[in-house]
Amino acid sequence: MRVKFISLASGSSGNCYYIGTDTYGILIDAGIAARTIKKILRDSGVGMESIRAVFITHDHADHIKAVGGLGEKLNIPIYTTSLIHEGINKSYCMTEKLHDSVRYLEKYHPMQLEDFQIESFEVPHDGTDNVGYCIEIDGKVFSFLTDLGEITPTAAKYICKANYLILEANYDDEMLRMGTYPQYLKERISSRTGHMSNLDTADFLAENITEHLKYIWLCHLSKDNNHPELAYKTVEWKLKNKGIQIGKDVQLFTLKRNTPSDIFIFD
Repeated sequence: MRVKFISLASGSSGNCYYIGTDTYGILIDAGIAARTIKKILRDSGVGMESIRAVFITHDHADHIKAVGGLGEKLNIPIYTTSLIHEGINKSYCMTEKLHDSVRYLEKYHPMQLEDFQIESFEVPHDGTDNVGYCIEIDGKVFSFLTDLGEITPTAAKYICKANYLILEANYDDEMLRMGTYPQYLKERISSRTGHMSNLDTADFLAENITEHLKYIWLCHLSKDNNHPELAYKTVEWKLKNKGIQIGKDVQLFTLKRNTPSDIFIFD
């Protein structure tokens, strides 16, 4: 079975990811305009009628902007925890509230959606509630951890299960420290319920990488406190020090903030 992965957008302006087969797929988050989602998927050969569901990681605006339109106008089920659903419908960005499209998930309770087995799990962030997703299809395991302040033992468990890993590398420590953000925002970003730095992500991967991990995509890079090349080089450097060669032992990519990635196809 061929499995496709596309990042439609990844960053504080909006997040949305697609994973699917040749006939159907799902979205992780919908934090960009619905018309943009439709266009990117159409350009990638994916019709909206093939989207079986949207799975939401948390209720921050950059992850939920389009869920009202997708859920209520296109009748696409919106899955997440009950607390996240409460937060979604209270959000300022939700001009169209969710009603008929609401579907509830419980953390650590895997669900089956056609060929997908999908399990949500706790991650530390400052939304109303916060989850990552571990998705298995045809023996391929994808783990999505897009916003988290630290890698807890629970998060580590799902990272280490992955063949294909989408993991946050939000900021460079020095760029954040020397940048123009107010102090309270710097403290929020670097807190245990904020975001992961390049170095934190790199250190964890270097110490815990598994032989079955094939692809790493660094996601949710900051516009003001990071550069794609810097995030990439930090992880590459740490892995190289452990004897792990990018391009040979594992593939590494940084995801763009406002434009789609290439289409990755895995047989």
